[in-house]
Amino acid sequence: MERKISNIVDISYQQTGQATATNELGMREMQAKAYEARDKRFLLIKAPPASGKSRALMFIALYKLKYQGLKRVVVAVPEKSIGRSFQNTQLKPYGFFEDWKVAPYFNLTDVKNEKDKKGRFIEFFSQNSAKILVCAHATLRNGMKEISDDAFNDTLLAIDEFHHVCADVESNLGDVVRRVMYNSTGHIIAMTGSYFRGDGIPVLRVEDEAQFYPITYNYYQQLNGYKYLKNLVLGYHFYHGRYLDHIGEVLDTTKKTIIHIPSVNARASTGLGKYTETDEIMKIIGTIEYKDYNTGIYHIRSKDGRLLKVADLVEDDMKERNMVQGYLQNIKRAEDMDIIIALGTAKEGFDWQWCEVCLTIGVRGSLTEVIQIIGRCTRDCEGKETAKFINVIAMPDADQADVKVAVNDFLKAITASLLMEQVMAPSWHFKTVKEDGDDKGGDARTLVVEGLKPLSSEKTRLIVQEQLDDLKAAILQDEMVVRAISGSTTAETITKNLVPKVIREKYPDLTDEEVEEVREHLLLDTIIKGNDIVDEKGNPIDITKTDTDQESEGERLIKLANRFINIDKLSINLIDTINPFQRAYEVLSKQVDAPTLKIIQDTIAEQKYDMSIEQAIMLFKGPLKEYVKTHDNKVPDINSPDPKVKELAIAYQKLKNLKIRKLMGLEYEPDNKENK
Repeated sequence: MERKISNIVDISYQQTGQATATNELGMREMQAKAYEARDKRFLLIKAPPASGKSRALMFIALYKLKYQGLKRVVVAVPEKSIGRSFQNTQLKPYGFFEDWKVAPYFNLTDVKNEKDKKGRFIEFFSQNSAKILVCAHATLRNGMKEISDDAFNDTLLAIDEFHHVCADVESNLGDVVRRVMYNSTGHIIAMTGSYFRGDGIPVLRVEDEAQFYPITYNYYQQLNGYKYLKNLVLGYHFYHGRYLDHIGEVLDTTKKTIIHIPSVNARASTGLGKYTETDEIMKIIGTIEYKDYNTGIYHIRSKDGRLLKVADLVEDDMKERNMVQGYLQNIKRAEDMDIIIALGTAKEGFDWQWCEVCLTIGVRGSLTEVIQIIGRCTRDCEGKETAKFINVIAMPDADQADVKVAVNDFLKAITASLLMEQVMAPSWHFKTVKEDGDDKGGDARTLVVEGLKPLSSEKTRLIVQEQLDDLKAAILQDEMVVRAISGSTTAETITKNLVPKVIREKYPDLTDEEVEEVREHLLLDTIIKGNDIVDEKGNPIDITKTDTDQESEGERLIKLANRFINIDKLSINLIDTINPFQRAYEVLSKQVDAPTLKIIQDTIAEQKYDMSIEQAIMLFKGPLKEYVKTHDNKVPDINSPDPKVKELAIAYQKLKNLKIRKLMGLEYEPDNKENK
């Protein structure tokens, strides 16, 4: 019996082509936005995987070399395979003034340059012929132990996947950044697709981050502007027993696929060992005909007769792995690779544009990791209309009603987290009537708000347009705010006293008037997007942190679902049906489109107000009807300074959302009273 993957999230995009269209210099939308800030000494580029951060760096770095007096560029990446993104690139044929060229001797991510990488790193600073060096983070850390800080004078340091940096004093990479910032005349470009860490430690100290000019490009802009990619599908497949007995049910060998197997210590591991699991997966793919010992690539005949190229990145043997990575770094055509089997690699920064499916075994470590994995298959590519992330998870050993609740909570938490990070929702621009002549006035997602304080300075415009998400994170992690939210403190005290306190701490140079401008825009943005789900510590939701506990993967799923604070109040049902089989089952989701995302956001926004449906109905039947009747059929304003009017507005919004959810089939109806 053919079994379909459960599509948890299935979203279509407009395919405007804007994200991949290039200007007269050969720059895509995000790259042009970053290039506008090329004169800044410290740049922080926050953009999702596959948005073109590496090429944005090339444009800015070449400009700095030619026009700003810089003498050299050092590019650091987390792992060698990511170095492929910074290999020689032709830019002149597309309108730029110079090509990106890396001397082979100083490409320290090339597997041919394994010997004396630290020595070549040090040598780079004492020669004048080569201008660009590419290395791994580890090489940068080790090399910096042997050179003085002033060696980075007139040098651009570019760090890819910047979330590997840490504000902790023990962080070697963080120390490198601070040394270049304060002890040299060097410039820094930081690039990341997820500017937060699973351990909760800030990436940069507040005073350091304040010196970086941020460039932000969100996931919605990228995917909505693609030319070929139409759909992003997130699916989950649940099983009993061993994952090896069920992976064949979800593995489509006609699709370009990355398979991430679990670590040996993970709950999903079979206990057979990673090499045995890799061998078993190859047998499921087909029959090995031969291994090319010049490339390390396996050639496997599928059950329907096709000859597939399969890469094994699980192998620990350095010679074998380097051979395979060298091949992957140089593939030029879709037919050069079909399936990659990996463990800890092929995640962040890994570039394989033809990848259509990421098949991941086991509950992953964090939303950061999930988003990075999803980014492997979301690159725009001719012939690729749909990208899929499929997570294969062990069936929880619990009552089906409890499992259904836990799974739905899990899906709600993921969806809400994606919305909070603006992964699938558009940003809104707010302006006052006085700002009506602003350039953003023609934006379809611009709202004119009467009474909103206009942004009076470049500082406040930068914060509101580029740094609101970071500011929200700082607020949600402030101890006083967390205690206030979990206690009985009034919303007025939080928004008018505690929020401004955090703003002043993060931006100490703002005037009182500027603080108020930022506060108003932040609160308005939060109300529109519903960005208010936090865990028990006030941090943005993180699926999990470690893989070391001994409970089963199924127990872990339910335990994780129980950690999602306020998720139980989010009355959204993302499950359509559950198809049980003898040894596996699948959850079929609702289709999540723009109207669905909107009602999810509105429902999340409800959670700020502690009002039951019964209270809302009581107000609707009495005071609310009377208010509408005496105010020319106008509904009460939720932002009214009158607490009674605001209460009526909350009741109206709650009942309106409930009605829409029921019409859309999204209203959650628990199976028993305990889950109600």
